[in-house]
Amino acid sequence: MHSAAFALPLLLSLFLGPASPVRAQGFEQVEIETLSVAPGVYMLTGRGGNIGVSVGVDGVFLIDDQFAPLTPKIQAAVTALSTQPIRFLLNTHWHGDHTGGNENLGRAGVVIVAHDNVRTRMSIAQFSKSTGRRTPASPPQALPVVTFNDQVTFHLNGLEVHAFHVEAAHTDGDAIVHFRNANVIHMGDTYFNGRYPFIDRASGGSVEGTILAVEQVLALINADTRVIPGHGPLSDRAQLVAYRDMLVSVRDRVRAAIDAGQTLEQLLAARPTRDFDAKWGGSFVRPESFVRTLYQDLSSD
Repeated sequence: MHSAAFALPLLLSLFLGPASPVRAQGFEQVEIETLSVAPGVYMLTGRGGNIGVSVGVDGVFLIDDQFAPLTPKIQAAVTALSTQPIRFLLNTHWHGDHTGGNENLGRAGVVIVAHDNVRTRMSIAQFSKSTGRRTPASPPQALPVVTFNDQVTFHLNGLEVHAFHVEAAHTDGDAIVHFRNANVIHMGDTYFNGRYPFIDRASGGSVEGTILAVEQVLALINADTRVIPGHGPLSDRAQLVAYRDMLVSVRDRVRAAIDAGQTLEQLLAARPTRDFDAKWGGSFVRPESFVRTLYQDLSSD
């Protein structure tokens, strides 16, 4: 087996689950970087999913929280922006690189909010066929205490913050967060900027749902909107259109191959993503893994 086949399960294991003592090694070298996105709205990067932050007189509103060992560094980065406490944390989905700090923040009194399915998945052990790894249930302090099934709106810091659910996209519990009057949107892992996405079929994700989520966001935003992806650099509408076009093109090629009776091995040998790989294929989801996921997903329709 090629070495990349071994690397992917290791990377997905870090991506999906809480940091074990072995995987926690190296977090001391991680630096949390702060990028101003709009007045009072910031993006924090470190290791794991991109964090959104709103600060102001009403307190701090946080979107996702990376891994537990990074909580003190994340708190320090937030404190540099505001002396107000973190009041709310919204999880865009259940994966550990977005919820790893939940227990720390929950114990500190932060109100954790997420889609209903996030609490459901975090409440029980999860098993990923991609990694062969079982993620244990989260402790009570890490669980969302406020959940929603469709949408919820926060009115904080002079902003209207609208979170809405998109179905069967990256997972079955994805939330997109729109800072309406700041013209900023945080897409969680429905958007991987500059890289092929990880679509977690074991958690109810699908390529069709991911495309629909992107289309839904494109209908809401304009050329000036700042788009925070789940992974990758700060983005805009034009780059999101390119991501949508790539997803649609690869989906159509894979579906055509399935309709023609091609096996997965034949499709992989044909390299249907070859013209996209230079731009999108440089992250942990390699072209072969992306094609394999789409083939399995579309074959099960």
